[in-house]
Amino acid sequence: MQSKWSDKEAKLFINLYSKKNILIDLALRIYTSRLLGSNAKLVMHGGGNTSLKTKDKLNNEIIHVKGSGWDMANIEPEGLPAMYLNPLQKLFKLKKLKDEDMVRIQREQLKNIKSPNPSVETLLHAFLPHKYIDHTHSNAILSLTNQINGHKLAKNIYGNRVGIVDYVMPGFDLAKACEKIYSKNPKVIGLILLKHGIFTFGNTAKESYERMIELVSIAEQFLKRGNNTPFIANKKFNKLNISKIAPIIRGEASKLANKKMLIHFVNSKYVKKMSSGKDIHRYATSGPVTPDHVIRIKPFPLIINELTLNTAKHKSIILKNMEKYKNKYISYFLKYKHRSKEKVKQLDASPRIVFIKGQGAFVIGETFKVVNIAKDLLETTAQTIYDAEKIGNFKSISMADQFDIEYWSLEQAKLNSAKPKTLQGNIVLITGGAGSIGLATALEFKEQGAEVIIIDNDQVAIERVHSKFNIAGYYCDLANTKNIESVFNKISKEYGGLDILISNAGIAKQGEIGLVDEKLFKESFEINFWAHQRVSKLAIDIMSKQNTGGVLLFNISKQAINPGKNFGPYGIPKSATLSLMRQYAIDYASIKVRSNAINADRIRSGLLTNNMITERSKARGVNEEEYMSGNLLGLEVRAIDVAKAFVSLALAERTTGVIMTVDGGNIAAAPR
Repeated sequence: MQSKWSDKEAKLFINLYSKKNILIDLALRIYTSRLLGSNAKLVMHGGGNTSLKTKDKLNNEIIHVKGSGWDMANIEPEGLPAMYLNPLQKLFKLKKLKDEDMVRIQREQLKNIKSPNPSVETLLHAFLPHKYIDHTHSNAILSLTNQINGHKLAKNIYGNRVGIVDYVMPGFDLAKACEKIYSKNPKVIGLILLKHGIFTFGNTAKESYERMIELVSIAEQFLKRGNNTPFIANKKFNKLNISKIAPIIRGEASKLANKKMLIHFVNSKYVKKMSSGKDIHRYATSGPVTPDHVIRIKPFPLIINELTLNTAKHKSIILKNMEKYKNKYISYFLKYKHRSKEKVKQLDASPRIVFIKGQGAFVIGETFKVVNIAKDLLETTAQTIYDAEKIGNFKSISMADQFDIEYWSLEQAKLNSAKPKTLQGNIVLITGGAGSIGLATALEFKEQGAEVIIIDNDQVAIERVHSKFNIAGYYCDLANTKNIESVFNKISKEYGGLDILISNAGIAKQGEIGLVDEKLFKESFEINFWAHQRVSKLAIDIMSKQNTGGVLLFNISKQAINPGKNFGPYGIPKSATLSLMRQYAIDYASIKVRSNAINADRIRSGLLTNNMITERSKARGVNEEEYMSGNLLGLEVRAIDVAKAFVSLALAERTTGVIMTVDGGNIAAAPR
């Protein structure tokens, strides 16, 4: 590991923050915090913390410590709230201090009451005397110390240069334990916290940072000398169709969690090796590589032994394994719940990591952000355990200690602070998603908390939508069945399945019906009917595997009910799609899939272009303004109006087989 310190960059930080009246010491604290936070082998997803002891303008001794919710990779002064130091240091004289009292006292010492809660390890920073203190969960340190003989290994490698602290749960007790170890040898440049991480300190930001790099590098070099070969497989595994397995996993995970969950398949180098190892049931269930991971990925994963090539058996095997996991988790909770000082409610019994032997693993979470965190933690876990196994056998903290962290009120408060949005956990796929109606619909569903994916045949437009709105998209030719199947397979692997399909794509073909070319007519049917059937059929396959219900929503257009002159090539396949919608409502109500349609009229879009507006207004014998607002309300209907209608139908849990009109009032097109 190389130091990223740069005198030039340090000066840039000093100059930048001096304009904001931030003193040099704090500017450099921000700089090195970011250096640490941007290194994934040291810090991940808001982990770790840093501090600075200094004086304010009134000569009061204060301490800046990373605040809850801030990530060191992009931390700002607000993320290092200042507290009065002396009252915190006086707490050292206490023998015991409840977590809730610790948090309250820390908040009372904040100079700015609007600041975030300081780190739960604030007192550890306060009790040590150094000006700058850095704390990370270095992968190398975790590989080194997550061993039965971790204390001995660390002592042999570092000698008296560091203090070694046996595992203690974060908080007041850990702060006291660290000060006690430090006081035995005040010349140490850091503390190794077994199975937890590492602290370094110094009189300058550079000194503390570079000591971190130096000590971690020593551990890395030691690990490279390991002679063991980890993750040895005892056979060659068949390659399975993960896209067919994913919806089953997702459906069962959602049932166990009692809410919609998202999943993602991971088969990166170390994760796949880990899943293939003959000893996976030992090292994968030993516990997290650092304690706070347990609140994200639970104390143990589900491991499903090799699935057969007979896909018909997959569902029963997966359901059986999920049931075993649920019972194991309940037993774990009942065994250790007495350790909590307060009455605790059991968390959901759904796994967050599911290994498929020889294939890789699924990660599971409430949102895609949470899923990505779990993915990163899984990959870190796999590589950390791999390195640990090179020198010995990976051994995490005890199951009892894992329970204490998982059910620690201070950690659970972080996860449960945000109220979930209405459609959180739902996966929405929109065809023609880069167009006016598709994009408006995508944004509306995203606002409701759904994970939105668009497909379109315009790659440039897809990239523009992704860049501007951070909405995922895939190129898809809806006339190509194999292309559609490939996209649906990708969605299953990336997200786990599908809950809501917005079958929106269409093309406008015109012509006098008795004279229209058959080729043009077929082209219209290809997109305005068959494309709807193709995507719906694949959606139903996924929804049936998930067994959690679902929604099919079709954009049929008022042409299905109220044909326009010379617009038969467009309206007739739309009429067929109306019948298609109702057939799906009839055939799949038994698995709680609802099927409804939007009857929209005259929406400016890639389909109803300015040129077409001119043509259609002439066909109706009115001017363009009259054509666009030719309804009872006398108002032009917008794409956002259609989008809101799609959302309302998605939320209408007891409505199926229905046509909702979005046309400002067009009696001629009213269903009857």
